[in-house]
Amino acid sequence: MRILIADDSALLRTGLRLLLEDAGHTIVAEVATASEIPAAVAEHQPDLSILDVRMPPGYIDDGLRAAIEVRAAQPTAPILVLSQYVEQAAAAKLFRRGTRGLGYLLKDRVADIGTFLDALEQVRGGASVLDPEVVAQLLVQGQADDRLSLLTARERDVMALLAEGMSNAGIAEQLVVTEGAVEKHVRSIFEKLDLQPSTDWNRRVQAAIAWLTDPGRLRP
Repeated sequence: MRILIADDSALLRTGLRLLLEDAGHTIVAEVATASEIPAAVAEHQPDLSILDVRMPPGYIDDGLRAAIEVRAAQPTAPILVLSQYVEQAAAAKLFRRGTRGLGYLLKDRVADIGTFLDALEQVRGGASVLDPEVVAQLLVQGQADDRLSLLTARERDVMALLAEGMSNAGIAEQLVVTEGAVEKHVRSIFEKLDLQPSTDWNRRVQAAIAWLTDPGRLRP
């Protein structure tokens, strides 16, 4: 595949380029600052972009904010974040835009080259690849979503079970209601969270992310 690499470390960019080229991929561009990422993606249209989080000019979450800008312009552009850090706020915002073709792996936890190369293929193919530590930190330190305050008590019950991956039938059995009632609640949840039908992401996944990354989800 055609890959763009964005990292301020020349050593890491070189290492990734050699690894990826040895695996048969083509590096179409290398950039060292976050501000270069959106233009480089627009120009080269890579099959996948690999980027770091803490890049110049701010060295905070500039890489993730650039990824958000890229996905705003191209919602299906495959992006793999490969970083030493988890920036919860920006990461949650990025994944709320859609999970299709997004990955977030921690450099120190990539123990197998084959697994890493497989993750690239998955993200390029439209899957989501998340390091378990990334998921854990997003769940613990999520950002409040005011839209969730619009949910009724019953919708919150449905939302909690939906976030566990339950089907409408499973939720209906758990809450001892009809499947039709659950479908009605789920439609209402989608409306209140402003989750429109799309081929680019799964609305149930988006709703679950909004719920799980909200620190106030357990409020009465």
